[in-house]
Amino acid sequence: MQESDMLGIDLNLLGPLAALLRERHVSRAAERAHMSQPTMSRALAALRRVFGDELLVRGGGGYQLTPRAERLQRDLAGILPQLESLFTGTRYNPLTADHAFRLAGTDYVLSVIGPPLVRRVFIQSPAATLHFGGWHERTYHDAERGVLDVAFTGGAAPPPLRSEPLFDDRYVCVMSSGHPLAASATLTLGDYLACDHVVVDVLAGRQGTVDTQLEALGRARRASVTVSYHAFAAAAVRDTRLVATLPRRFAGHLTADRTLAVTGAPEEIGTLSFAMAWHPRLDGDPAQRWLRDTIRAAAPTG
Repeated sequence: MQESDMLGIDLNLLGPLAALLRERHVSRAAERAHMSQPTMSRALAALRRVFGDELLVRGGGGYQLTPRAERLQRDLAGILPQLESLFTGTRYNPLTADHAFRLAGTDYVLSVIGPPLVRRVFIQSPAATLHFGGWHERTYHDAERGVLDVAFTGGAAPPPLRSEPLFDDRYVCVMSSGHPLAASATLTLGDYLACDHVVVDVLAGRQGTVDTQLEALGRARRASVTVSYHAFAAAAVRDTRLVATLPRRFAGHLTADRTLAVTGAPEEIGTLSFAMAWHPRLDGDPAQRWLRDTIRAAAPTG
């Protein structure tokens, strides 16, 4: 059947057809389909014209299906569930789904949200797969063109991506325990700017909120070392006069290391906010909605 032939078919007849083939009785079919008996009778007449077949014929014990009707009944058993899925959307069952999810973020944000997310995903969806990629200059572009499902970003992502805040953090300064400022509770902006810094290259040689806030103040820090990872920045300061500015959640475990000191960052640097970002075309996808719900549940609080 050509597409042009289908344009003249009334798809509203599918419901009555299924009811008639199941009940093999006009009155009972009308009741099942919540129609009046005259309306069902007219539907049967229309169906007979469409298929060029009687479909239901009277026999000794009532109506019987013609051979054509029996074939239609078998075909409808497979077609109707597909049509229901087409118009109502497929339900996503994470317990049996084997969806592959692709996410990206800095080593910091993945260290915070990655472990609890992995645990939740594989408890609820053991057949799923997760791929975590690092942050790079084309991460937003990858999310736009469908290479990534979710990007974890500092602040809001640029349009057309959607963003939803997940958690906030404050900055601290990590330095060698022998650094002249190691005993400070919080660094002043003047002391901070006088230091040599390890900068985590998040994008274009800049460290997100840190350098954006300093730029807004008309100030800049001296980047003596630039690295790609927060973990490397923390390791690089040991036995040097370097200072690494890192999120508090990331640096918390470093306080147990007696070779390092952790102080408060200047108040002027402020806080940082992390979000998840995705393309709007993924808004209604059941698997993607489940993934975003699971990310929300895995995000830290407080």
